[in-house]
Amino acid sequence: MSASTAATAVSVSVSASASAESADPCCGAPLPVLGRDVAVPLVTGGEVTYAALDYAASAPALQRVWDDVAAYAPYYGSVHRGAGYLSQLSTDLFENSRVTVAEFLDCRDGDQVVFTRSTTDSLNLLSAVLPADCQVFVFETEHHASLLPWQDARVTYLNAPRTPAQAVETLERALADRDPYGPALVCVTGASNVTGEIWPVRDLAAAAHAHGARIVLDAAQLAPHHPVSVKELDVDWVAFSGHKLYAPFGSGVLAGRADWLQAAEPYLAGGGASKKVARRADGGVDVEWHTTAARHEAGSPNVIGVYSIASACKALTEAGFDALVEREQALVRKVREGLAEVGAVKVLSLFGDDAPRVGVISFVVDGWNSSHFAAALSAEYGIGVRDGLFCAHPLVRTLLGSDPQDPGECGAPEAEPGERSLNAIRVSFGAGTPDEHVERFVRAVKELVANGAQWNYRTEDGRCVPAV
Repeated sequence: MSASTAATAVSVSVSASASAESADPCCGAPLPVLGRDVAVPLVTGGEVTYAALDYAASAPALQRVWDDVAAYAPYYGSVHRGAGYLSQLSTDLFENSRVTVAEFLDCRDGDQVVFTRSTTDSLNLLSAVLPADCQVFVFETEHHASLLPWQDARVTYLNAPRTPAQAVETLERALADRDPYGPALVCVTGASNVTGEIWPVRDLAAAAHAHGARIVLDAAQLAPHHPVSVKELDVDWVAFSGHKLYAPFGSGVLAGRADWLQAAEPYLAGGGASKKVARRADGGVDVEWHTTAARHEAGSPNVIGVYSIASACKALTEAGFDALVEREQALVRKVREGLAEVGAVKVLSLFGDDAPRVGVISFVVDGWNSSHFAAALSAEYGIGVRDGLFCAHPLVRTLLGSDPQDPGECGAPEAEPGERSLNAIRVSFGAGTPDEHVERFVRAVKELVANGAQWNYRTEDGRCVPAV
């Protein structure tokens, strides 16, 4: 058996067993994920099955992904450099994963799929290969992963739009007014990690291209919830992280046009990126770099992380995004309708109630410090949510009606329990979320607002925790 055939056999055998275990999402069941049966203690006594509602930070791994990785693990070997059987098998698995991701993203012929550590790493890579004098346009609404990598470029930060149409108009004006009229890049999120609202990516791409600019899509919050097609959206690049796509082990993707990537010096210099290295007569070194994706993948790659992304891509595709989206939208409606019944709750939004959105919802509660509320959800109900500014400080400040320049830290409370804070609470969910988890969350919000916390809390090391 060849290494290529063996690699395929490893994948197929696991996929068959995993699919047999997986529930049919058309019947309204969540996809099996790790941790779905984990029990956690409550400060009020007893324990309860943990409700993981922090998918926007890191989604639990799909059971299918974990099983695929476990089946491959005994065959692990170094890639691209070994003559041995396991090295050849691992190389084949690694490169086949690249093909799987390209298919998942519906890439164009000639597009490159570069494996990175995360969305943050992907966008920093793209920042490093920008042509000279490239101007970058980015909305203040971005996650810090897509807001901050452009510090060495000429950056124009655009104010938060209040409608999708306003987003397009704002971008068009900024691009038309740029001086000098040279290379330009637009960076935009596909779905907000704060509000869950889906941005008009196709229209923004059309505006960018009409003004001679390129566009990169931060799909970290979109890809796990919604199909992403490079061709249909007409974006030049797309970036996302495995850990939000139900794949652990710390890998990410930058996929898209090859020309800027090939023209720039490698993001990291080292083995794997170099094709040929020779000493010069003067004692220096001449290097010929690869022109493939390997040019920006120096060092030993995270093979298991890459394979886990490919496994997740296959699992989501085979489950059917239409069914996954339909089920998730039912959960979104359940949460939004439940929160709307609580007068003290204010849901944060840029585009309004009718905007399409994924399973990410942020809110504040009158009379509650956000860290206190999140701590009570965890300690008294076994519900894990996120509180803070969600690494999107300017956006959360704008949504809360404060100065976007006000200071604040991701996840750090700014007041004692019971005092107002300028942070928010975020609940997020996806393909692995049971109905019971969102129902418990809605019930818990109503009970906490109506009756208050059952326990006393204090601030410790910047976090609100139960007092003992």
